[in-house]
Amino acid sequence: MDKKITYLANLGLLMVAMIWGGGFVATKNALEEITPLYLMAMRFTIAFLILAVMFYKKIKNTNRQELIGGVVIGLFLYFAFASQTIGLQFTTPGKQAFLTGTNVVMVPFLYWAVYKKRPDIYSFVGAFLCFIGIAALTYNKGMAINFGDLLTLICAVLFAGHIVSTGFYAQKFEPINLTIIQFGVAAVLSMITAFLMEPSLKVISYKGYLSVLYLSVLSTCLAFLLQTVAQKYTKSTSAAIFLSMEAVFGSIFSVIFTGEVFTLKMILGCVLIFISVIVVETKLEFLKSPC
Repeated sequence: MDKKITYLANLGLLMVAMIWGGGFVATKNALEEITPLYLMAMRFTIAFLILAVMFYKKIKNTNRQELIGGVVIGLFLYFAFASQTIGLQFTTPGKQAFLTGTNVVMVPFLYWAVYKKRPDIYSFVGAFLCFIGIAALTYNKGMAINFGDLLTLICAVLFAGHIVSTGFYAQKFEPINLTIIQFGVAAVLSMITAFLMEPSLKVISYKGYLSVLYLSVLSTCLAFLLQTVAQKYTKSTSAAIFLSMEAVFGSIFSVIFTGEVFTLKMILGCVLIFISVIVVETKLEFLKSPC
């Protein structure tokens, strides 16, 4: 594998992590003016339209099996983002970035339940570290986890389901078609539930529209496409390390742009969660001698 191409691919994955990390702050800003479900409706509708136009020739040849797969993945995507976006109203972007990242620890166990394949020792070690990290990050007096933290943990489980279902269908069908369909499903469901459950949109400021554009164009369209292309030219262990930086960037941007203050206990929790992600995703291969 050409080293220069691999270097560029890893740089691209780091950019994806940075974009997604900034997405937590953009969502928090947008929620000051836009209700959660309407925000999702705007985000996924714009993303769907952009990708549908870009890949019109592919999407017009979608078959019934691809449509079913895209709908299943889209259901996971909608409910995951709904719990995440609503949850962010009650917690901070930095905490949510790390709690959402726990989905990579949950994936092996969900995969075990679906495919009857027992997780390895790294998954169990990672799960233990992740549990301790969540406790440190979310602990309040009286052992209470706030509502936003709870919704974010539910979101992490749903994202784990999204990853497993995506892996299942992507092996059989065209990934781009699946991506477009899932965005369409999430957009339609967001529109319907927003209309039924939330008040009508008020006037949105210039800042609000910028946040929506960031989420739809950068966090959704560009990031997903860049990740797909980059992972063709680098090792999966390397990709996992760079993408795991999403949580780190989310916390950094939260401190810089929202004034979030991290206590020593919260920093310890973040470090433990980050280590758990690395352990599960890389199996510590990068520590082994090349010989």
